Amino acid sequence: MALIVQKYGGTSVANPERIKNVAARVARYHRNGDQVVVVVSAMSGVTDNLIKLAKEIMAMPDEREMDMLLATGEQTTIALTAIALHALGIKAVSLTGAQAGIVTDGVHTKAKIQNITPKRIHELLAQGHVVIVAGFQGQTPEGQITTLGRGGSDLTAIALAAAIKANLCQIYTDVDGVYTADPRIVPNARKMEEISYDEMLELASLGAKVMQSRSVEFAKKFGVVFEVRSSLNDNPGTIVKEETKSMEGVVVRGVSLDKNQAKITLVAVPDHPGIAARIFKAIGDAAINVDMIVQNISHGSGKPATDLSFTVDKPDLLKAQKVIEGLKSEIGFDKVIATDKIAKLSLVGVGMKSHTGVAGKMFDTLAREGINIDMISTSEIKISVVIDLAHGEKAMKAVHAAFIG
Repeated sequence: MALIVQKYGGTSVANPERIKNVAARVARYHRNGDQVVVVVSAMSGVTDNLIKLAKEIMAMPDEREMDMLLATGEQTTIALTAIALHALGIKAVSLTGAQAGIVTDGVHTKAKIQNITPKRIHELLAQGHVVIVAGFQGQTPEGQITTLGRGGSDLTAIALAAAIKANLCQIYTDVDGVYTADPRIVPNARKMEEISYDEMLELASLGAKVMQSRSVEFAKKFGVVFEVRSSLNDNPGTIVKEETKSMEGVVVRGVSLDKNQAKITLVAVPDHPGIAARIFKAIGDAAINVDMIVQNISHGSGKPATDLSFTVDKPDLLKAQKVIEGLKSEIGFDKVIATDKIAKLSLVGVGMKSHTGVAGKMFDTLAREGINIDMISTSEIKISVVIDLAHGEKAMKAVHAAFIG
């Protein structure tokens, strides 16, 4: 008998038929004697529709109220999944994030899990129930409903697996595992049997939509080995685990393309110590994550100045622009240029630590395709470039062919 956490994404529970399929899969594990905790996302498209509804009323809705609204998506799915299991004669109970003991901080729409008290889950499992938990949500110590950001159901599943000391954590999605690139863009992308936490973390944070990056961080921190696999078949998936020596033989593990990025450039920022700190403190105080930053000498202003460019997630662009405009009179830069017509293309592989020439080969490949590079960022195991959004998929295919085949 094993204690298993299974997470099902929005496409896996997209309609009543798929929810019945999920229930049938869960029932097989339960009948084999396993204790099962199921974490579900909102049905595919529901979260986007709720956001659209809110924005039809107000361009920038209050974040507390957005959490109240968005949390209803998962609550619909947990109840339907429990009903589907009841129809199969399986005892099942649905729990909201708060009822499952998930305590978060108070940052609405991007809350972090602070603690999980899984007493209620253990009690229900001991009584023979399948426990179905709403992903993506929790509650502050003061009782405010919060959500964990896009892909937050992954984080719920990994965190619960750590808290209840599960024997197995399975992340079910609409693909067979983790691929060397998005197979919808690169048809010859290959499924990987295993991948390290660090490689998976980079791919997740760089736009690969299989996993939320914070959930991979959590898994690495607490040593939660998990498997990414399809809910539509019984094929083996991809195991995500600690790095092993054999993994270093693969120079490039995967290629990712993030179309959810936006770039802001502050033109002719006064070149004085502390200016960048003031800008990015204000951005941080607004709970906006900054990714790539490039600073260079500004020409033509006639005074010591720099142009400062940085990237943020596309949904944060309007908020970031508002913060920056509020700093203009205080700091005295000339103007702000913002665009969401960019994409971030990245190569990832732990083998980059011990192999040279990867960056040169990537840049040469893009040059031969006539694709200009706007920004560059590197780490030990990744190289990322910002390019024009219109060339994103073409660039991904070319780079994948050059490094992986």
